[in-house]
Amino acid sequence: MAVTDEAIEKIKAMIVSGELSPGDRLPPEKELSERLGLSRNSMREAVKALEVIRVLDVRRGDGTYVTSLEPHLLLEAISFVADMHDDDSLLEIFAVRRMLESQATGLAATLGTPEAVSALHEELESIDGAEVTIDELVEHDIRFHREIVRMAGNSYLASLIESLSGQTVRARVWRGLTEQGAVERTLSEHRAIADAISQHDPNLATSLSTAHIAGVERWLRQAATA
Repeated sequence: MAVTDEAIEKIKAMIVSGELSPGDRLPPEKELSERLGLSRNSMREAVKALEVIRVLDVRRGDGTYVTSLEPHLLLEAISFVADMHDDDSLLEIFAVRRMLESQATGLAATLGTPEAVSALHEELESIDGAEVTIDELVEHDIRFHREIVRMAGNSYLASLIESLSGQTVRARVWRGLTEQGAVERTLSEHRAIADAISQHDPNLATSLSTAHIAGVERWLRQAATA
């Protein structure tokens, strides 16, 4: 194992064991490197790597801290990867999203409160498919799916799904859907999903969500081969 990897593993072990908790400040570099039996250089490189993936927060002139370790922070790297990939890779990303989000939608139909369901319908009513812009569609799509996944009550699942289809990915997809004249059909699918959740029908909600995302996958596949 490379010395930097060893340093990363040892810092991670301190967090996993509870020796370091979210928000805690790490010991000074010299003290930490001596305690772990590693060079200051390898410790410095490990801290940089853990900062990139949002495990550590280096505050210049103050010290290095463990972040909150909340799911949305730790999964940011996935969102970056999703935004950077081409259409072929997006097909694989959407396949993963389809599997996760369809199950989350089924959970939403089971666990969704009247207030959450009402908010979902209000979101749908705020969109006019005949006049909406690409940017507005992207924002709507983010809010709609985010609200559904939140109803599932699992913050890691919510962050993972959102990271698999961020702002850039949605903009690319919605631009293509608009060119294909599929906006109203897509919004209609949103309404059907919201109705199934309102009816607390998890099987129907899961099926509709699966079909909805699979439809986007089909468009991406056609675009990739065109």
